[in-house]
Amino acid sequence: MKGHIMPGMNKLSRDARAQIINLMVEGMSIRAISRTTGASKNTVARLLGDAGEAFSDYQDRTLRGLTCKRIHVDETWAFVYAKAKNVKAAKAVPDGAGDCWTWMAIDADTKLIPSFYIGHRDAEAAQHFIGDLALRLTNRVQLTSDGHKPYLEAVEQSFGADIDYAMLVKMYGDAPSAGRYSPGECIGIHKRPIEGAPDPKHISTSYAERANLTLRMGARRFTRLTNAFSKKVENHAHSVAIHTMHYNFVRIHQTLRVTPAMATGVTTKLWELTDMVAVLEEWEAKQSA
Repeated sequence: MKGHIMPGMNKLSRDARAQIINLMVEGMSIRAISRTTGASKNTVARLLGDAGEAFSDYQDRTLRGLTCKRIHVDETWAFVYAKAKNVKAAKAVPDGAGDCWTWMAIDADTKLIPSFYIGHRDAEAAQHFIGDLALRLTNRVQLTSDGHKPYLEAVEQSFGADIDYAMLVKMYGDAPSAGRYSPGECIGIHKRPIEGAPDPKHISTSYAERANLTLRMGARRFTRLTNAFSKKVENHAHSVAIHTMHYNFVRIHQTLRVTPAMATGVTTKLWELTDMVAVLEEWEAKQSA
């Protein structure tokens, strides 16, 4: 990898950075990336932070004025530094330690992820998340969430009556004894219209749940029963920003045969990893200006 260092500069080349970002979105840890590429752990960690900031800024500016018709939302759990029950006994606990939830929205038609939020699973987080989502949409949408109660007030505050909103409430039996994270068997669902006139056949959170699985498989920090968890909440957020940037702009959806950003009309071209690095370089130039 030393051949990819730009002469006279303590900076990785565009191709080297693209390679590291590719390994990040394929679920490799910082240490594994360092061993594979020869870049130091500090270099990889610094790229994680800068890329996360750059991609979050780019998506915040770009994913606006969207004409989505059907949106699914869901939350997925992870933890930072230590699980909530272990935080009190942990040493040198950083800010943001404990359970950490990623709130994510997905367009059911184009599979675009227009908005995500990292925080707690409470009313304040719901307000931030749904409020941000509402600002990115230009027309009335059908929105489906799970039965998490904070959504009710958040949707009412951000959309008012200008939405077709429903909750999909799943009912579970007892969790099986085998498997620490095995959920109970789903024994039924209840489709609960909340606002407007949501189409019953489109009341679903399946795409959001699948997007959460994709995140858990692709972002190493979400892997359960390993030591790959985030040690800082900032790095956790950076990891999600890198994942969503790659998912929206680079990864071709198997059903659509284009990227979600292309299907939505946000871009007309198929991006490569080097295009992601170009966004990072543009952000870096602004920071140093």
